[in-house]
Amino acid sequence: MPKLIDCVAAVSFDLDGTIIDTAPDLGAAANMMLVMLGGRPLPDDRIPALVGAGIDEFVKRVLAQSGVTPDARLQETSATLFRDLYGQRVFRLSRIYPGVMMTLHTLRAAGLTLCCVTNKERKFAQPLLEIAGISGFFASVLCPERPEDRKPSPSLLYAACRQAEIEPLDMLLVGDSRADIEAAHAAGCRVVAVDYGYHRGQPLEELRPDAIVSNLKEIMELSVRPRSGTRALRAIP
Repeated sequence: MPKLIDCVAAVSFDLDGTIIDTAPDLGAAANMMLVMLGGRPLPDDRIPALVGAGIDEFVKRVLAQSGVTPDARLQETSATLFRDLYGQRVFRLSRIYPGVMMTLHTLRAAGLTLCCVTNKERKFAQPLLEIAGISGFFASVLCPERPEDRKPSPSLLYAACRQAEIEPLDMLLVGDSRADIEAAHAAGCRVVAVDYGYHRGQPLEELRPDAIVSNLKEIMELSVRPRSGTRALRAIP
C-alpha cells in the first residue's frame, strides 16, 4: 500500500491539542479571570476538557465548572477579560508537542504545502505560532471569521484547499478532536487523529479517521488503501 504522505499534496494541522499544548496558558488566564471575578480557580487537569469551539464557549465552560451560571452581561464581561489576560501569555507555559518540529521539517522538505486550520481566533493563533517559532512552516493560517465557520464545518478546509489550489482529496487534516474528524469527513479530506490532545475522552476510533497516532512522526510511516467513491472527490463549493 502507498504511504499516506505520498497520496496528498498538502497537510493542514489543527493547533490547540495537536501541535501545541496550549492548556497551561489557557488555564492560567482562565484562573486569573475567575479570581478577578471572585470565582473559584480550577485544577489544571480540568482545563483540557474545556478547550474547543472558540473562546466564548471555553469561557462559558470555565464559569460553569467554577460553579457560576452567567447571564449574558457576565458572559460578555468574562470573555473580554479572558481575552485580555490570555493575549498577554499565549506561549509562556505552553509547549510544542514531541515530534512536531521533526514532522514539520520532514513534510516541508518533501515538498508538501503545510497549513494551520484552527478554531482559535487569529489575534491569538498568529502570535502563538510566531512566538513558538513555527509560523514559517505554514503557507497559510486559517481561522474562523464567523462562528459558523468553525470546525466541524468544512469551511476552513475548503478555504485551505482553495489557497493551495488542490481538491479536498489531496488534503490531509491532522487534529485531535471530533470537530476535526467531522470537518475532514464533510470536506472529503483525509484525516489523522492524535490521541494525546483535547478530545474530551471521546473514543476517536468510533469517528473513523484514516489513522490514529501518538506522535506526529508516525505520519511519515502510515500506509493507506487507495480511496474511492464520490465523497472524497467532492468539488470545493
